[in-house]
Amino acid sequence: MSIHLFDLTGKVALITGATHGLGMAMAKGLGHAGATIVVTGNSSQTKLDEAVVTYKSLGLNAHGYLFDVTDEKSVKTNIENIESEVGPIDILINNAGIIKRTPLVDMEVSDFEEVIKVDLVSPFIVSKYVVKGMIQRGAGKIINICSMMSELGRNSVGAYAAAKGGLKMLTQNMATEWAKFNIQTNGIGPGYFATSQTAPIRVAGNPFNDFIIGRTPAGCWGDPDDLQGAAIFLSSNASNFVNGQVIYVDGGILATIGKPANED
Repeated sequence: MSIHLFDLTGKVALITGATHGLGMAMAKGLGHAGATIVVTGNSSQTKLDEAVVTYKSLGLNAHGYLFDVTDEKSVKTNIENIESEVGPIDILINNAGIIKRTPLVDMEVSDFEEVIKVDLVSPFIVSKYVVKGMIQRGAGKIINICSMMSELGRNSVGAYAAAKGGLKMLTQNMATEWAKFNIQTNGIGPGYFATSQTAPIRVAGNPFNDFIIGRTPAGCWGDPDDLQGAAIFLSSNASNFVNGQVIYVDGGILATIGKPANED
């Protein structure tokens, strides 16, 4: 197998919500594989600029655009600007997302709708405007960041699970409609990862930390860099006949019902 199957040199990759966390880890992976990376943010220009500086400090060709991925007009304008100023988008990773941890019986409808809009509607909006150029060029890679909640439910994350379950089906339908244009649409479902957001609960004795370590066959939290391989694979020629799939990078959680409490 040629290593060139995984070479992204000359490709332009757009990764939404990649100013930090798992999005940044995947963007770094694509950048190190040769891609020019374009990252988006919505919170502040300062945070976006800092992220671009981080990428460039690693020797990566990086660009940042500040816009709301749920705003169709803004998405359309910024996609046009990116393709004009940086180049045609070859790879899209729909990573931007939010979660609101509230029991469904207590959740405001507006909060439920916001989660659906960011986590499910925005991948549709961004993909709709990126895929037009991919169709014209006869090639493209779209990766939707799904979740284990695309398969399982859990207390207090009903809106998130509904969105991520929908995103799995949206991924399959994108693949169904766009495969004939040589566009591969797949998903990545991350498990539980060691990020700054999970740092407060990743301590010995914390019930959720102990639950995750006990529930994961690998016996540990994932390193964000563990997502890079799947992202590079689905962005590269190595995945040219892979379509409509979700690759779960979860340390084996979805493969098992778990182990008895008294089992070492």
